[in-house]
Amino acid sequence: MTALLESYASGRWFCADDDGQPVRDAVTGEEVARVSAAGLDLGAMVAHGRTVGVAALAPLTFHERAGLLKAVAKHLTDHKDELYELSFRTGATRRDSAVDIDGGIGTVFSIASKGTRELPNDTVHLDGGLERLGREGTFVGQHVWTSRPGVAVQVNAFNFPVWGFLEKLAPAFLAGSPTIVKPAAQTAYLTELVVRRIIESGLLPEGSLQLLCGSPAGLLDELTVQDRVAFTGSAHTAGLLRNHTQVLHGGVELTVEADSLNCSILGPDVSADDPELDLFVKAVVAEMTVKAGQKCTAIRRVLVPRALAGTVTDAIAARLATITVGDPRSTDVRMGALVSLEQRDEVRKAIQSLRASAEIVFGDPDHVDLVDADAERGAFLSPVLLRAADGAVEPHDVEPFGPVSTVVAYDGVDDAIALAARGKGSLVGSLVTHDPDVARRVVLGAAPWHGRILVLDRDDAREAAAAGGHGSPLPVLAHGGPGRAGGGEELGGIRGVLHHLQRTAIQASPDMLTAITGRWTTGAQRTEDPDGTHPFRKSLATLRVGDTIASASRRVTRADIDHFAEFTGDTFYAHTDPEAAAANPLFGGIVAHGYLVVSLAAGLFVDPDPGPVLANFGVDHLRFLTPVKADDTIAVTLTVKQITPRTSADYGEVRWDAVVTNADDEPVATYDVLTLVAKQWPA
Repeated sequence: MTALLESYASGRWFCADDDGQPVRDAVTGEEVARVSAAGLDLGAMVAHGRTVGVAALAPLTFHERAGLLKAVAKHLTDHKDELYELSFRTGATRRDSAVDIDGGIGTVFSIASKGTRELPNDTVHLDGGLERLGREGTFVGQHVWTSRPGVAVQVNAFNFPVWGFLEKLAPAFLAGSPTIVKPAAQTAYLTELVVRRIIESGLLPEGSLQLLCGSPAGLLDELTVQDRVAFTGSAHTAGLLRNHTQVLHGGVELTVEADSLNCSILGPDVSADDPELDLFVKAVVAEMTVKAGQKCTAIRRVLVPRALAGTVTDAIAARLATITVGDPRSTDVRMGALVSLEQRDEVRKAIQSLRASAEIVFGDPDHVDLVDADAERGAFLSPVLLRAADGAVEPHDVEPFGPVSTVVAYDGVDDAIALAARGKGSLVGSLVTHDPDVARRVVLGAAPWHGRILVLDRDDAREAAAAGGHGSPLPVLAHGGPGRAGGGEELGGIRGVLHHLQRTAIQASPDMLTAITGRWTTGAQRTEDPDGTHPFRKSLATLRVGDTIASASRRVTRADIDHFAEFTGDTFYAHTDPEAAAANPLFGGIVAHGYLVVSLAAGLFVDPDPGPVLANFGVDHLRFLTPVKADDTIAVTLTVKQITPRTSADYGEVRWDAVVTNADDEPVATYDVLTLVAKQWPA
């Protein structure tokens, strides 16, 4: 008997006190491991995450958590070879494993990078702008995101034991949520190896990652209002989870990614000679055969114009005939095995259901020629392509979770949109067209039924293929879908992180909001150095939020305006033609260029000598509020708004609030100045 997989719970590796259930090699049928969680204290596991895990993650800033994620991704990169070797036993080819293993590690890198670039080096993140709640500006509102003191439970499917785990772990960890991962039994041995390598590295704080290998029965009973569950799997199991008392009445948040009858639509503009036809055929075959079609994003319905239905069917069948099936270790094999014999039986049942209204035009569900493999021991299945009869119902209701797709003919764009919608909600759809009008009509018509839509043509084909094509969720885009697909969302860059945070509306004075958020709030106190030290002479070690400089004033002359117009070539009539400018109700005469005002403002606040301010890298939110007429005077007030030290550099980012006013003290321009400032000076 093979060894039991261990769970990692409450700071130690745990082995069940029974023999468990066998998990078999998808290719050879040999027993790989046994799985059981008998005797595991799930309550203690949850409590460990809420106490030890939360206590370790809560003090860390978003940037510190991002740095740990990046280190984990680098560590796993060093162990890819052993992960690939074990992945063969799931039935995956090397190409399949790249999608799972490299895709998962790449997702961690991506989320970590987004966290560093788009989140503050703090434990609180602002959502949107300041809301003025009173006339005088002493009572304001601000939405903020903060971490929750609960655990993130992920229940994953068998088809992506690495990516499915890591794409949920990364945003939860970045949000400060400890994770309990429950992999599907069929491929839990691969997830267990990944978790083991992470735990051995010592990179993540104790309690931030736990692993449950075996039945999760009773786990949801231990969860409460601050906890979340992310589920990927069948709609049937999702229904059971949705009806759990802790989800219905206990405040536990549930996100679901379930069944999805994804479609790909060939545009009515495409002819047999267009490159889009070949792109379409390649995409369908790839989605049928990568991971042996065991992807929630695979193309199940192939929607084609009726006039091209025969041509497309023949082209897909011809390409499928080149696909070799067998032991994924063999370099000659293009498609490996399904995850188990039981899964193969389920796919065969689904094919039989589809045959009620469709005929098989390629493949045999009961026979496949194999390379270096035994059909009796391995869970192999031929790719199967069907063509549906008019009015067929089954292709829009039955999901064969394997290398199976059905061609459905449509009559016109509206019919294609209606057929796409009959999937009752999908994770992803794709449209292959080179006609912008077709693209707009189909996308806008199908968007309510899809979480993601790929529009593919000759112009984006190369890069789209490099990104993974139709079936590859990308870490910067939301992954999920409405209706049958579960109604949830994952990934989406920072959106996936915000899902784990609590958004709270704070009502307070500007000074209190500044103290709470660590970011200077309009209306809060400003601090001018009593010794007259310019803020640009201060390093991050001495610079503080609220530090301010109020500049001297400067007159903007007509000569300045004329020179700027001649020097830049910006001779817009409001700056050069007195009669036309006077006729414009917005100006009433010659006015200064907005960029001249900003340039002169910089001259009023910049300290010219070398110092801790290393560079200006841009401005945000620039608005011109009031025209500056010739001979008006301007001054600028510059205030430190936010300080973000970079963990991997000897400098940080400083955001300055800039307000330019005229002689009447009216704001004429507002913007944020962005600078890089040394942590110490002299360096």
